[in-house]
Amino acid sequence: MRDTCLHKEIRFDVMTDQAKPIREISGKDDTGMSGKKNGSIRNILQGCVVAFGMYSRIPVIHIEWNEENMRYCMCFFPLIGAVSGLLSVLALWLLGMTGLGSVPIAAVLTVIPVIVTGGIHLDGLLDTSDALSSHRSMEERLQIMKDSHAGAFAIIIGACYLILQFAFYTEVDLHDMILVGTGFILSRAYSGLAMVIYPKAKNSGLLRAFSDAAVGSRVAVTMVCYALAASAALVLIDPKKGSLEAIIALAVFFWYRFFAVRKFGGITGDTEGFFLQICELAMLIAVVVR
Repeated sequence: MRDTCLHKEIRFDVMTDQAKPIREISGKDDTGMSGKKNGSIRNILQGCVVAFGMYSRIPVIHIEWNEENMRYCMCFFPLIGAVSGLLSVLALWLLGMTGLGSVPIAAVLTVIPVIVTGGIHLDGLLDTSDALSSHRSMEERLQIMKDSHAGAFAIIIGACYLILQFAFYTEVDLHDMILVGTGFILSRAYSGLAMVIYPKAKNSGLLRAFSDAAVGSRVAVTMVCYALAASAALVLIDPKKGSLEAIIALAVFFWYRFFAVRKFGGITGDTEGFFLQICELAMLIAVVVR
C-alpha cells in the first residue's frame, strides 16, 4: 500500500522513503497562473484540512495536497490537540455523572487520544523504541524505524506506556483533566516548533516534505504563540500544577533535541511521535503527583 503527497513536483513514497520526480497533473500550467495568491485564505483553510487529514482521523473533505496548502498546515496541528483535550474533558464530565468508577473512566481517557489521532503518534513511539532497542549504528537505527513490522521491544514499551497512562488517569479529576487537555495543545506546539527549527535526520521522508513546504519563520512564530498561550492558560487555571506542567513540557522539548541528535542525527517523523507521547505522559504525571 502506498501513501503519496505532492510537494514541489515530487511524489513521496512512504513505503520506500524515496522522493521521485513527477509532473503534477492538475489541469493548470506550470506558470502558476491559477489566480490564487500565496498565503491566500483558501490555501490557509486547505492547510487546516491537510493537518486534520494527516494527523487525525477526524473526517475532513478530500483535497489534493500541494506546496501551497502545505505551507501553513502545521499552524493547525495544535488544534488537533485542542479537539482531543476537549473530548477528554467532556468524557470525564459525562461519565462522572453516571457514577462509573475511576477504572473504566481511565480506560476511556486512555483511548480517546488514540482514536482521535488514529495512533499515528503512538506508532512513532513504537518505531523509535524498536530502533533504540537494537543497539546498532545510527544508520541502522534509521533503517529499523522504516520497517513496518513491530518488534518485541516496541510491543513491550507500548504496553508499558499505555498501562502507565491508564494508571495515572485513574487519579485525575475534572480540574486535572482540563490541565492535561490543555497540555495536548502545548505538546503539539512544541512538536511543530521542533519540526522547523531542529535538525533533520534524513533528507527525505514525510517529515522533510512537510518541513520543506512549511513557511518556517511563520510556522515557528505561530508555534511559539501557541506554546505561550497554552502555558499561560495552565498557570491561570492552576498556578502550582500548571506552572509545573509547563516547565516539564519545556524541559522535555529541550531534551528532545539532545536525544534525537545523539541517537539519530536529528529528528524524524517517528521521533516526533515519540516526543509527543513522552511529553504528554510527563505532563500527566506532573499534574497527578501531589
